[in-house]
Amino acid sequence: MRHDPLQVLHAARPPGPAQRKPRLLIAGATGVLGNEVLRRLAGSSAFADTQVLAREPIIAGLRGVATVVVPPAPPSQWPPGAADVGIVLFDPPRLFYDRERALWTPEPAQLPGLARWLHASGVHTLALVLPHDQGRLPDALKRGLADLDEQAVAALGFQRVVIIRSARKPAAAAPRTLAHRLARLMLSVFQYMVPSSEQPVRAATVAQLLALALELAPPGIHVASPETVWRAAQGEVRAAVRQWLGA
Repeated sequence: MRHDPLQVLHAARPPGPAQRKPRLLIAGATGVLGNEVLRRLAGSSAFADTQVLAREPIIAGLRGVATVVVPPAPPSQWPPGAADVGIVLFDPPRLFYDRERALWTPEPAQLPGLARWLHASGVHTLALVLPHDQGRLPDALKRGLADLDEQAVAALGFQRVVIIRSARKPAAAAPRTLAHRLARLMLSVFQYMVPSSEQPVRAATVAQLLALALELAPPGIHVASPETVWRAAQGEVRAAVRQWLGA
């Protein structure tokens, strides 16, 4: 049986170098959401390794996960790291978990400095999960950049910026006096007037939406409004993400 010379030459050619998987770095891997994001992304085959920012050395319990201890100085003064994809979460740590108490959790005011540090560390894709009190975000800001900090982050030159606006329940403040308790009781009726599309969704759904956005998002800035997150929780998440991204 004779072989085509072109086929023989093609078979003899050494294979090209394998494409390197991106390196993932997570800031704020705390709370229910942080735990879901870490479990879903660190356990996938999409990334070569996962780094988690911490305030002190800890032993990571997941395979392929390492901690990066950062100094107590502001992020703008940190030495550069090495990553390709960065995720920033603002879920507060659960203080009854020793691991979460040792992790570094960003404050909203630190976002611009943290984004500059991530960009200097080689990150080309930045994903932000920004919680907000349900029913409090104006319609004009739900699908765009909400403030100057977000605009500054978007202007840094990342190839992709993914912003997910996930509604959260307002923190319940303990009433101090009888008048406060009475006012709180009278105003509690308004919580039922918040549209269903503004209601918080499960952390597992937000983590799945985030993972699919990192997989499917083209270059550019992509903002998922609370309604987009809510629709994703009602049915097929991948279909909702494709519709949002136009993929």
